[in-house]
Amino acid sequence: MGAFDFQELLSAFIVLFAVIDIFGAIPIILDQKQKGRTVNAIRATLIAFALLLGFFFAGDMMLRLFQVDIASFAVAGAFVIFLMSLEMILDIEIFKNIGPIKEATLVPLVFPLLAGAGSFTTLLSLRAEYASVNIILALVLNMICVFLVLKLTDRIERLLGKGGIYVIRKFFGIILLAISVRLFTANLTSLIEQFYALK
Repeated sequence: MGAFDFQELLSAFIVLFAVIDIFGAIPIILDQKQKGRTVNAIRATLIAFALLLGFFFAGDMMLRLFQVDIASFAVAGAFVIFLMSLEMILDIEIFKNIGPIKEATLVPLVFPLLAGAGSFTTLLSLRAEYASVNIILALVLNMICVFLVLKLTDRIERLLGKGGIYVIRKFFGIILLAISVRLFTANLTSLIEQFYALK
């Protein structure tokens, strides 16, 4: 599990907060409510947490099954995070949700908004740099934030306004862009060193 480190916890929290982007999801949540689709905050939070935690522990085993190391996955994850940041900064849609399930709590809220490809990729990418205990604690804190935002969606929108939510989304988009570059360069260096060590 590794040793507790507040700096690692804070960094992991910010990364996951930016990827999950619960504030950016507020307009989507409100749109679902306007369409008469109920959103269960407790259920959505618990299911998302279970999925993310399960992938955090089982994802490494899945990678070994496909003979993929964590550095390679982190580089691939950097590309996914990079594309997500472009969505947030440029207001474009790259990842389309065209699944058949229409129930709002599970789709689109839990998957892909809370526990989607970006979150899964980020969790395993973080394992290449941080101790597991710090990532898990950061995930728990993020799930608390998710629950509070889901419970107070209407109030938060009134408080921040559509402009405020828009600015927050852009801000975290830039953070994600920087994170993707750092993940890519750090783990690409590791892969290059492994390549030359094999020669």
